[in-house]
Amino acid sequence: MQAVNKLLSEVLEIHAEIRPDIFISGTKKYTDEELDAIFIHPDTPVFVAVDEADQVQGYCFCEIQEKKGLNNIRDMKTLYIDDLCVEESARGKHVGRELYDYVIAYARQLGCHNVTLHVWEGNERARAFYDRMGFGIQKTLMEKIL
Repeated sequence: MQAVNKLLSEVLEIHAEIRPDIFISGTKKYTDEELDAIFIHPDTPVFVAVDEADQVQGYCFCEIQEKKGLNNIRDMKTLYIDDLCVEESARGKHVGRELYDYVIAYARQLGCHNVTLHVWEGNERARAFYDRMGFGIQKTLMEKIL
């Protein structure tokens, strides 16, 4: 869990640099208690990539979301990628691609209609990665800071 916590902190720092009005530097996304709950809940699968020495190279936190019985939206199951991170020393070695491919296969196995995620505006490296993976824009969330 220590290696995952380290990566969670690194991701938080990227977001805090982009949006210091929202994210608090020096923190992490989840408490240890929240992580424990995520790791055991069947609707929040977490996939971890490790190298030959069993060192964490990256992770992908996911959430299975289902819409059923809505008047205006078809019933569907979605796999939402909450967070995907690759250790800096492992970047460029296709770890992110391997995690992504695994998640796509997992979503297909579950019978998901789609895989979704959010990318913070200004996180160009993440945006470029998801563009290469074939993601397109489903909808745009806009804001007016007051």
